[in-house]
Amino acid sequence: MKNHPNRPFAPAKFPVFYGWIILAVGTLGIIMSLPGQTIGVSIFTESLLRDLEINRDNLSLAYLIGTVASGLLITRAGKFYDKYGARVLALIAAGMLGFMLLYLTRVESFVEFLNSRMKMSAALATFIILIIGFWGIRFFGQGLLTMVSRNMVMKWFNKRRGLANAVLGIFSAFGFAMAPKIFSQIIDRYNWQGTWLLLGIVIGVGFVVVLLTLYRDNPEDCGLVADGTRFNNKKFKRPPSLPDRDYSLSEARRTWAFWGFTAGIALSGFYISGLIFHIESVFKIAGMSKEMALGIFIPTSIIAIVVQFACGYISDFIRLKYLLMLFMLGMLTTSIGLIFLGGTDASYWLIIIGNGVVWGLFTVLIAVTWPRFYGLKNLGAISGSSISLSVIGSAVGPYFFSLSLSQFGNYNFVAVLSIVLAVLIFIMAFKANNPNE
Repeated sequence: MKNHPNRPFAPAKFPVFYGWIILAVGTLGIIMSLPGQTIGVSIFTESLLRDLEINRDNLSLAYLIGTVASGLLITRAGKFYDKYGARVLALIAAGMLGFMLLYLTRVESFVEFLNSRMKMSAALATFIILIIGFWGIRFFGQGLLTMVSRNMVMKWFNKRRGLANAVLGIFSAFGFAMAPKIFSQIIDRYNWQGTWLLLGIVIGVGFVVVLLTLYRDNPEDCGLVADGTRFNNKKFKRPPSLPDRDYSLSEARRTWAFWGFTAGIALSGFYISGLIFHIESVFKIAGMSKEMALGIFIPTSIIAIVVQFACGYISDFIRLKYLLMLFMLGMLTTSIGLIFLGGTDASYWLIIIGNGVVWGLFTVLIAVTWPRFYGLKNLGAISGSSISLSVIGSAVGPYFFSLSLSQFGNYNFVAVLSIVLAVLIFIMAFKANNPNE
């Protein structure tokens, strides 16, 4: 399976450095993964609970099983990315994401078929069909399309990797912030089936054409070099943007840094996905409206954009373990806000500020850490292994939130659990040094 980097045109002949085009389409690729991200799924939660034969615990469990199943495949997918490149894997990811969204529009028809032909109860049929659907959109959307698009961008930049990631983070954060209200408005007009149908066509047809035309795996295949030129600027003393040698996945897993950063990323997936998946319920329990719940996304994204840009830039100059510590302070802030939500006005803003810091640093750390610490040769396998654990964390989060509500009547238990884990990872961060130092 060949990439044919000079078809339909040669990037080396482009009037500007093609890495900037890659940055734009890579950002678009991450935005196109939205239907498979928890923030994109959460807007459908209440509609699914209303129209389908499923309760909140079982919906969360279906999401958990589907997401865990997808997470277990991400490491393998990362190895295929290292072998076949961004264009091939992105084509598969976008095409299949579009197909799985179309599949989800037919949930009720599939339930009726299983109920009439196989005498399966509507509740069990719904549960099974949603597991398959959640697996598909999570694996091809949140997992594969996101990983491929972000890694592709990082390969096109070296000294400017922090800046490129900051720009990527700004525009993707804006897209993620706008998605809940846009999806909600489309659902109000066309219902949840019509919304998934529209998204499936846009991604499975429209975006496939874009990526086939513009995606390229790396500059070397196109006769170019990262950043568009070679730097000899010694004005600043920077940490090495690439190690002296490339690490294998097994070597990376034997370093303290891999597990420290992966634990932080997984915890953020656990907490943020749980909070967002049940966002309307979380605020309802606190005596607050749906409008207040959806209203957190815009100010959160503004904070995230500032954090992404600032930390993306300074990541070129400082040890990344300090950003991991700040990452965990953001987790502590939003978790404390969740405990006191509804009791004080400050708690609302603690969630917004904490989430903004977490969202902003998440993008920085998953993009910058792995190439700086372990090189580019096995970037797909290493980042895929970390992402798989993050995906599993994001699977468990919504279920723990649901159990917290059903067992204790509120979400305080999961907030306290997040605080304890954040403190432990903050302590781990002191030893999470670059293994090349």
